[in-house]
Amino acid sequence: MAMELLSPAGNIEKMETAFNFGADAVYMGLERFSLRANADNFGEDEINRVISLKREKNKKIYCTMNILFKESQIEQLYRMKDEIEAWPFDAFLVSDIGLVPFFQKYFPNRQLHLSTQASCLNSESAKMYKSMGFSRIVLGREASLDDIKRIKDKVPELELEAFVHGAMCMAYSGRCLLSAHLTGRSGNQGDCSHTCRWKYRMYYAIEEEERPGKFFPIEENDGYTTILSSKDLCMIDHINELEQAGLSSLKIEGRMKSTYYVALVTRAYRKALDDAPDKDEYKKDLWDVSHRQYTTGFYFSSSAVEEKDDVFMPASYGYERQYLFLGTVRQKVADGIYALDVRNQIKKGQQIEFIAPDIHLLSDNRYILLDESFNEVEQVDHGKISYIKTSLELKNGYMIRRECEDKIVR
Repeated sequence: MAMELLSPAGNIEKMETAFNFGADAVYMGLERFSLRANADNFGEDEINRVISLKREKNKKIYCTMNILFKESQIEQLYRMKDEIEAWPFDAFLVSDIGLVPFFQKYFPNRQLHLSTQASCLNSESAKMYKSMGFSRIVLGREASLDDIKRIKDKVPELELEAFVHGAMCMAYSGRCLLSAHLTGRSGNQGDCSHTCRWKYRMYYAIEEEERPGKFFPIEENDGYTTILSSKDLCMIDHINELEQAGLSSLKIEGRMKSTYYVALVTRAYRKALDDAPDKDEYKKDLWDVSHRQYTTGFYFSSSAVEEKDDVFMPASYGYERQYLFLGTVRQKVADGIYALDVRNQIKKGQQIEFIAPDIHLLSDNRYILLDESFNEVEQVDHGKISYIKTSLELKNGYMIRRECEDKIVR
């Protein structure tokens, strides 16, 4: 059975984009109970659109309910059971074991997936969760390839899922109190302020009492350090090792990332999974899209002490990016004229590129920009009705980008 490619869907646009660019399944959150409370998430008014999209694409949709529930939230969950029933979910992703009776009673025909937040890292835990009714375990990010293989060998009937791309957390599988301590916003309630990404000024050297003379390396820019901000995970060069270890699903992090990010990362991993002849061309986009420095995380080390891949070394600066996302092509309205959904300003004469699921890029600088009355203009902006006239053959959903001047976003 081929490995599943699982992409983030922070809203309906990202869900459709993920499906169009090669995802087999997506994970999404409702307006409550999701660890990405600041993603757009989905409200009741979008049920019909999601149902229609699932029917059209024939793909899977998983619902994340992976916060650590408070008593009042459990009561609210039971009140929402009819609303939840209306959604076309194939599985529920949970970390709080107190939810198991609820889903077994009211949703016996939906699968249960254990969230990475539960930090399952060994076969005995995996066996226990299977006995409780879980069909899939999303392993903690601390699991190595060797750990995964051992767990799969001992519990072969259990599906294993793991993150292969995106942000890493400086805490143990996301169980962090730093945000709650500094800002009053709890990461375990889906409201993380990402305090680990902030810049900090160090007034004293970091030296552990029992290890005199051994200092934790700190790099500073403008007098500040990103000591707590880990590098981003990227395993695109290790698809075969992931498959041999026994994974059933490869998960891309990023429900709060842009639609453009979802498109490029999903497309690159789709090409890698399919072993497409041109996969290396698409892989390059992972270094063009906004990202921190990359790492392979814990996959090639069985313990923190043995870690050799510098996952613990902080990213020495903020995001890198090569391109600026400009918007999306919408419907064709006349011969060579297409409606635009502009996200960042487009100016006449700029070298722009169009990207699509199976077209790496199309380049153009001879296009004509049009306003809502189809008059030629020098630029088009976000929030305004606008069109583009081009000799290129485009389709609804193609994305537009241009090379950006500032490659580092601090």
